[in-house]
Amino acid sequence: MVLINEQILIYALLGILILVLLWIIRLEFKFSRLLRGKNAKSLEDTIAQLGREVSGLHLSQKQIEEYLVKAEQRIRRSVQGMSTVRFNPFKGTGAGSNQSFATALLNENGDGVVLSSLYSRERVSVYAKPVKKFSSEYELSGEEKQAIKSARNFNE
Repeated sequence: MVLINEQILIYALLGILILVLLWIIRLEFKFSRLLRGKNAKSLEDTIAQLGREVSGLHLSQKQIEEYLVKAEQRIRRSVQGMSTVRFNPFKGTGAGSNQSFATALLNENGDGVVLSSLYSRERVSVYAKPVKKFSSEYELSGEEKQAIKSARNFNE
């Protein structure tokens, strides 16, 4: 009875030994594929090169982030909303038709200009009024206010 247990134990250990040898051979094959054409020096150079490339990527990322911050600042100052309202300032007289207009050109903060033109058969008058925070220190006509309101809602 003891002999059978020893034989089973020997076969079990032999099976485990074969599995371990197969596992080692498999790992050796994978390792040799990984290092194909490389030696310890060239592998170290490859790792150092990858480190330099990662550092370069971090530098590029930082430069891109700085550029995007500057671009965002420029975009905020650029015209974001615009609207034109056409109207007849001389209703009933037949002197103007709908050739008159008020155009608002505003940035994201509501700063910009409202341009107005009054057209009649005898002359054309053009006015420009500065706009700060969607209002002006100059008196605005109803059409100019409407153009500013429409320009404010331009991107919504």
